[in-house]
Amino acid sequence: MAELVPIPLPLLLRRAFLEYEREGKIFDLPKGKFFRGLSGLDTSVRFHGHAASTPLGPAAGPHDQLVQNIVLSWLGGSRIIELKTVQILDELKIPRPCIDIINVGYNVEWSQELRLEQSLREYVGAAMFIEILKASKLLGEDFPGGRGATIFDMSVGYDLKGISSPRVRAWMEAMKDATAIINELRPSLTGPWARYRDLAYPARISDTLTLSTFHGCPAGEIEGIVSFLLTEMDLNVCVKLNPTLLGKEHVEHLLHDVLGYCDLRVTQEAFDKDLQFAEALEMIPRLDRLARSRGKRLAVKFSNTLVVKNHRTFFSDEVMYLSGAPLHVLTLNLVKKFREHLGLRTLPRENGETSSGGAISLPEAIPTSFSAGLDSNNMGNCVAMNFIPVTTCTDLLRPGGYARLIRYMEKLGDKMNALGATRLPDFVVRYAGQGEAAVERVTHDLKDSLRAQFTGADSAQMNAAQAWLDGHVATHLKKWVRDGQGVPLRTVCAQIEAGAHHHAPLPGVLAGSLRGALSGLEQALVDVAGVLNTPILVKETTENPRYAWEQNKGVPRKIGSKLWLYDCINCDKCVPVCPNVANFIYETTAAEIAYDNFLLSLGEPPQRVPGGIFKVAKTHQLANYADACNDCGNCDVFCPEDGGPYIEKPRFFGSLETYRKYGGRNGFFVDFQNGETTVYGTIAGAAYQLSMNNDRARFLNADAEVEIPPRGGAPVSWKLKSGVSATTYKLDMLPYLQLKLLVESIRDPRRVNFANVGGL
Repeated sequence: MAELVPIPLPLLLRRAFLEYEREGKIFDLPKGKFFRGLSGLDTSVRFHGHAASTPLGPAAGPHDQLVQNIVLSWLGGSRIIELKTVQILDELKIPRPCIDIINVGYNVEWSQELRLEQSLREYVGAAMFIEILKASKLLGEDFPGGRGATIFDMSVGYDLKGISSPRVRAWMEAMKDATAIINELRPSLTGPWARYRDLAYPARISDTLTLSTFHGCPAGEIEGIVSFLLTEMDLNVCVKLNPTLLGKEHVEHLLHDVLGYCDLRVTQEAFDKDLQFAEALEMIPRLDRLARSRGKRLAVKFSNTLVVKNHRTFFSDEVMYLSGAPLHVLTLNLVKKFREHLGLRTLPRENGETSSGGAISLPEAIPTSFSAGLDSNNMGNCVAMNFIPVTTCTDLLRPGGYARLIRYMEKLGDKMNALGATRLPDFVVRYAGQGEAAVERVTHDLKDSLRAQFTGADSAQMNAAQAWLDGHVATHLKKWVRDGQGVPLRTVCAQIEAGAHHHAPLPGVLAGSLRGALSGLEQALVDVAGVLNTPILVKETTENPRYAWEQNKGVPRKIGSKLWLYDCINCDKCVPVCPNVANFIYETTAAEIAYDNFLLSLGEPPQRVPGGIFKVAKTHQLANYADACNDCGNCDVFCPEDGGPYIEKPRFFGSLETYRKYGGRNGFFVDFQNGETTVYGTIAGAAYQLSMNNDRARFLNADAEVEIPPRGGAPVSWKLKSGVSATTYKLDMLPYLQLKLLVESIRDPRRVNFANVGGL
């Protein structure tokens, strides 16, 4: 099966609450991996004018298109959720498998796998789920407390025609006001969830959007899309840029000569057709001015994946998209190049206007988002370059999955504590030793702006103003950089601003303009420090051997054995590497049963004939919930055995309809009705049915229907199906034993999963 089936919100809630109460987990994520904030540290940021409790989030991809994905990302500490990219073509046939994280990262997946309307309901449902978690206090009175501020960031693609189409426009409008969808979902909250039916769910799911465009999208098309989003859709926009902006020669030098990835080959076509660097330098400031004129914000994101030639056999396409360690280095070098050329702007801030119409400008960087090989070890560097948000994908597809997220925040906290920085602005300014240089740059720009705006001012007054900036502003800030640990930067900036009100020897309009500029002093210092930190940290990263081929050439080990329906080596890697929570653990009874088959003759008692041995060696077993599985193949990459857990292990479906449509070789549907459990099963391509209660078991195969005592013994009655003519029929008992053990195990209430939660 390669078609996702969204799981109803009540079933998701039922699983989450039961699983937490019985196992201390939500969707297999242990409560010890939930992010509960960092003691004494404020990791909040602002993105497009909105507050988020952390700068971290999943990149638009496999970790944020279903409710359970988004909730798991949030539990791990993500507070800026870049939702999976949607587009007008919403019935795509994506090659399977589509994700290969063998060592670095490759994929051929590039858009949502649901219909637009389904994606909308998933995103709204996820927002409601998070609000229910907060209101329920299931996770404790203080969770998440003031650490729950979350931003949902839309992502759309890929051309103006599709994005401006009526369906996609309506989709974006519904994300801006989801009242209708929320009201559709409220009635489904029954039973224990009825108390949350009238919760005040925020209807504005998102008013920010990260634009993703095809590789090869021309500059005019990109500009047209952004203009449409800013003006007609009234959205804040972040433009995702491609690593091809570095240029083919530079990309190949980094990949081959510096990092050693000599097997990676780029295509000339990608560089020829993509947005050119000079075009980007002209376009971004122009779009920024348009955004400001509309009262909106523009940002850029580095970067998209890199198109490379397919040199492996995992995918069937001629090209694939590179991510992970090498892309991290490429993207940081692109950020460096971009900042070297565009640098710091001197546009007036919103609060920099004065009554006379003049404005003193503080230096300001283009807001920058980052996604390329982010992990817990490099997040500190990325935050120190003033990237908001920092988003991750490839790393979460490795063993540990969503449980890896908490280490991102913990390691960031360790770095903050080491610097005595209790807030992220302080951390950015202190991190790479550029704090004093940032102070000098900001002070210098303030003086330049004063001279430019007040060219006719009295020279003595101007000299006094500049001396005050040097002696009061710069001196206090440099002192804070050197020895102000424990004192937040905003406190020092507030003291400086207050000093401008009461002590600065400045006359009239000049003083008013300066005071207005100083209200943005902290952000100006952060912007400048982030830019100054960039070349230092990019050089450090580029030279770091952890990103080179030699450190990333290893592949997950295969041991030569093959998976089958029961038993494996129980490494459990397949569970967390699945972004959709499709793979799960269940417990069974270890057994070695010598069984007989039966000859069934009309009018005669069953006759035993030699059968075989049904053996299950382990109590710990693995299965797959097919509705949440898109055959991405990631679990196969990390499984030490051959065959693929999503193919060989039992695949359970959420409905009889999807089972019959996609049952395949090993498919199952379990139905719980009136004290009886019925399992519909396909084993090795053959279909069976088993209905069980305390008194009887009714087993059906392709030819016959047989009643068997559930506690063992010979069949007590049987009949052949219509069209089957035989006087004697041989009943193979192995499928019966396989189904019986499977259904008894799955309905065990000790383990909560999507296959059994409806019957618990």
